[in-house]
Amino acid sequence: MPRQSTIATSAAITGIGLHSGSSVSLELRPAKTGTGIVFVRADLPGKPRVKATATNVTGTQRATTLEDGEAKVFTVEHLLAAFSALGVDNCEVEMTAAEPPVTDGSALPFVRLIQEAGIVEQNADCQYTIITEALTVRMPDKFIAILPYDGFRISFTSVNPHPLIGIQYGDYEITSNSFIQEVASARTIGFMHEVEALKAQGLALGGSTENVVVYDGDKVLTPLRFSDELVRHKILDVIGDLALAGRIRGHVIAVKSSHALNTALAKQILASV
Repeated sequence: MPRQSTIATSAAITGIGLHSGSSVSLELRPAKTGTGIVFVRADLPGKPRVKATATNVTGTQRATTLEDGEAKVFTVEHLLAAFSALGVDNCEVEMTAAEPPVTDGSALPFVRLIQEAGIVEQNADCQYTIITEALTVRMPDKFIAILPYDGFRISFTSVNPHPLIGIQYGDYEITSNSFIQEVASARTIGFMHEVEALKAQGLALGGSTENVVVYDGDKVLTPLRFSDELVRHKILDVIGDLALAGRIRGHVIAVKSSHALNTALAKQILASV
């Protein structure tokens, strides 16, 4: 049975939040077995904490929000995906604001931060969330399901009306290596026609062509890392959101899924085990 793991030493990164535009410092710290991933709001009195679990999800508008009492954090899915794919079970994430740095819009800088800190085994067995029956979350034109499977696999179909995107399909067996090579560097996607409406809602205030792949009309303003970068990033989001249900063993099949559907499935998974 594989052992739980944490990071070997602390590591820090600074930047601005994608949606808040606020400056933030983030520090990863080793944690004891059974801790899980816990966010600590160092900027608030008493440093309140919120655990990364599906039962603490309180919002899914353009990002995943976790909340427990005074502790609230959002847009945590990229960091959670990095923890999940690299097999880090226990870590304290101390932040000086509610939103982690957007970095380049992908999970790769978080992967590098974790690698910089190092990963160490701990003296306790891993607790896997093993899918034993099919679970599904449906909406009229989209769905996400998970089936029993010996491993962790994601098959995702993205459908987008933009002429340069259209239908994209990705199918990956998620391991540390496949995540780093095929998924981690895929960035958030945005569209110029949405910018003003998003900012009016207090969203995307820190977004730019430096940290978002921006499409405008019939062109893309940011050089792509992959021709199918959108669906790879959607898969990244699924990994981060489903990490809220633990170390999963199952096959995810999704069409046009979103943070709302992903986290609803994570809640179903927790309720089923």
